[in-house]
Amino acid sequence: MKAKSYITDCEGPLSLNDNAYELADHFIEDGGELFKTLSLYDDYLVDVVKKEDYKAGNTLKLILPFFLNEGITNDDMVEFSRNNIFILKDSEDLINHIKNTMNHYIVSTSYGQYIEALSQYMDFPFENTFFTDVDMDMTITNNEKESINNFKKQILENPENYELFDKIFFEEIPKMGFYNSIKDIEVVGGEGKKIAIERIIEDENIDQNNIFYIGDSITDVEPLEFAKDHGGISVSFNGNKYSLKAAEIAIVSPSAAASLLIADLYNRNDKDAVLKFIGEYNQSENIEELLNRYNIDDSVKSKFLNTFSNKTYPLIKIITDDNFDEILDISSEMRNTIRGQNIGELG
Repeated sequence: MKAKSYITDCEGPLSLNDNAYELADHFIEDGGELFKTLSLYDDYLVDVVKKEDYKAGNTLKLILPFFLNEGITNDDMVEFSRNNIFILKDSEDLINHIKNTMNHYIVSTSYGQYIEALSQYMDFPFENTFFTDVDMDMTITNNEKESINNFKKQILENPENYELFDKIFFEEIPKMGFYNSIKDIEVVGGEGKKIAIERIIEDENIDQNNIFYIGDSITDVEPLEFAKDHGGISVSFNGNKYSLKAAEIAIVSPSAAASLLIADLYNRNDKDAVLKFIGEYNQSENIEELLNRYNIDDSVKSKFLNTFSNKTYPLIKIITDDNFDEILDISSEMRNTIRGQNIGELG
């Protein structure tokens, strides 16, 4: 095994998609608005209520009855995913370099149908991925369909009535026959991602103290904290407030070349060197000389300098209480710019 391990979420650090949102927006009338409303409810259950045994990212379970109501099949999800992959600039360069230098894994909340399509597209080993495993081969009755249609109408008409949502999702839907096929689905988000990382550590015998984790959303809080607490590298990439609060390092960039730079630096050095580099990066008037001094791989250095040849270098900072709000503003703007506001504002 290689000395260091690179573990990434896919939506944000690699992919510009939010596959579940896009599926909802494509297959369900007003599905995009429905998904955004349920995503805010999901954030509320995690961040405000702190509901017991509820994982960040469970929007992927909440939306399933509405997918089922539209007759969406596994094949529909696979075909749509394959035809709608949008990756962050230079992500393929990042993956190709990481595959040759570090242990590498994707730990994503996304449905397996999308992760399989993305893995094929980027030539990433599918066996090194973790995802939310969903099988749409379920049966729904006509009466249940009528109820789901009514629930959808009520949710869209009352987007902030979380008492209504509680009744729908924790009282009414659990009475339906198909619920037995949904209730045991393990969403790989938040605590689920941390569990996936612990499984990687055990199964692959990797060093838990040498993990580079990169994520961007509320589903990445626990794995970011895990990496930070064990002396690894935790990076919020174009992240929202949840990931920025959990991470030690912020990267804001339209290109994966910035992540590639920090990954290569960490692979060649220890964490202290990474933090020292970031401090110097923010003071340096000659970035090329700085990269030379830290012996950055030639291909990585060229990619970084060519990508940012106009000298507008990406934000790479250690997150503090003093700079948090400034970073959040810049990160949110970048997030919305490159992913689109509808996806960028999702938790």
